[in-house]
Amino acid sequence: MSSAASKKIRLATVWLSGCSGCHMSFLDLDEKLLELHEHIQLVHGPLVDRKDFPSDVDLVLVEGAVNNEDQLEMAALLRKGSRVVVALGDCAVMGNVPAMRNGFHAGNLLEAVYAPEGEKEPPGRDSRGEVPMLLPAALPLHAVIPVDVFLPGCPPDARTIGAALTSLLKGERVVLGEGMCRFG
Repeated sequence: MSSAASKKIRLATVWLSGCSGCHMSFLDLDEKLLELHEHIQLVHGPLVDRKDFPSDVDLVLVEGAVNNEDQLEMAALLRKGSRVVVALGDCAVMGNVPAMRNGFHAGNLLEAVYAPEGEKEPPGRDSRGEVPMLLPAALPLHAVIPVDVFLPGCPPDARTIGAALTSLLKGERVVLGEGMCRFG
């Protein structure tokens, strides 16, 4: 990922089915964010007012499992538009909490949660089109697109994220040191 001093790395973050804990850990980099700012340009994410995913991203951090059709489309789009894709946290790495629904029928879940009392909506999507069609199962990111780096943890701590970003910015392979590779 190394680049000329004048070119910043274009970084995006994406939040799929997850709790935002991974994004909170990213923000927990605190003053390291100021150091990173010298080398990165944040081009997409919950903290950026851009709605469409850019097509020329150097590095994308993806939080959460792939749970519905909209997220499946987003995963394909971010893979197509990004050089390096990082599965950030246990939900993106292995499905984690969102995958707990995998033993249940998707249509029944939506009816139970979103249908007005006494009414039944079509399985998978409400008739107003406000709830995206659930996939039959919540999937880890690598089940739908190729992933370049896996950062486990629920959430991964800021030290792990910072070390991974530093390695990627230098064009080095990400190696998780002792205490940096944990699940849950």
